[in-house]
Amino acid sequence: MTHSKRSSITSGLVLILIGGVLLALQVFPGLSAWFNFTFTWPMIIIFIALGMLVIGLLSGSPDMAIPACVIGGIGGILYFQNAGRLTWQSWAYLWTLLPGFSGVGTLIAGLINWKRKQIGDGLESILVSVVLFTIFGSLFGNLLGYFPFKVYLPFALIALGVFLFIRELVRPVKRVER
Repeated sequence: MTHSKRSSITSGLVLILIGGVLLALQVFPGLSAWFNFTFTWPMIIIFIALGMLVIGLLSGSPDMAIPACVIGGIGGILYFQNAGRLTWQSWAYLWTLLPGFSGVGTLIAGLINWKRKQIGDGLESILVSVVLFTIFGSLFGNLLGYFPFKVYLPFALIALGVFLFIRELVRPVKRVER
């Protein structure tokens, strides 16, 4: 079966499933109690990301986890900002989470494909994102108003330095053949 055919079949099945749930909610109004949550506009972004992830996994394209995690992460940030848990000014340091979201997607795709390099790249992106988040968070604000970034900044810088140092020591030397 071709990749295009698998994608169309998977997309059709996902739409049938979503339509079935919506139809069941209309036919049996009592079911809506099971889906009683506060729906805000960032939830649309999160649902789109979940749909991308499901379609990618079902169609045999696990690399779709990368954009799905980035979009879902942005939706999650917007949800907490819209709910008032985070201020809109927190984008001054929350943007540093984007490489981490990409790293989570790369890690998921690497685990599904069982590609060690992709798993390592995902973990590296997550680590870089955490370090950047700690640095910029300490400079531009406190997460949720109580996390003391300034205390952890030296540790984050030391951890990044140790990581870069050890990574270069254990990386195999590539020989150029002449």
